[in-house]
Amino acid sequence: MYLLERIDHWSERHHPKWLDILRMILGLILFIKGIYIIRNAESIIAQVPDPNMEYYAMLIVHYIAIANISGGLLIAIGLLTRFAILLQMPILVCALLLTAFPGNLSFSGIEHVTSAFVLLVLIFFMVEGSGPLSVDAYLVKHKEE
Repeated sequence: MYLLERIDHWSERHHPKWLDILRMILGLILFIKGIYIIRNAESIIAQVPDPNMEYYAMLIVHYIAIANISGGLLIAIGLLTRFAILLQMPILVCALLLTAFPGNLSFSGIEHVTSAFVLLVLIFFMVEGSGPLSVDAYLVKHKEE
């Protein structure tokens, strides 16, 4: 635990502001992706080849939409950032697995690259934290006052 505290303390002192902007943009992209999924839920569920699996597909689509919208907002404002990232991780790992193999709902190579990039950025912010321009930092600062 001591090592994690040292890393967090170092991260707080050396956190450039552009990383906060990157975190906000990432959160907004995830939020917009959630809105897109809600608007296109019917066509996404229609891609499931087995009609008996449509109910499960509907559940998964709703989880992804809710996780992207709520997680995206939380990441964008920097509130409970690590928790919100944990909600996103299974989505992106599954997206990587689905786009990695030909014939498995793979649309093009760009989805694979985008999912991998977003996953790497999320892992980075999982370690780095939300930064000084966040609700988390504001709450910690005002809790001490």
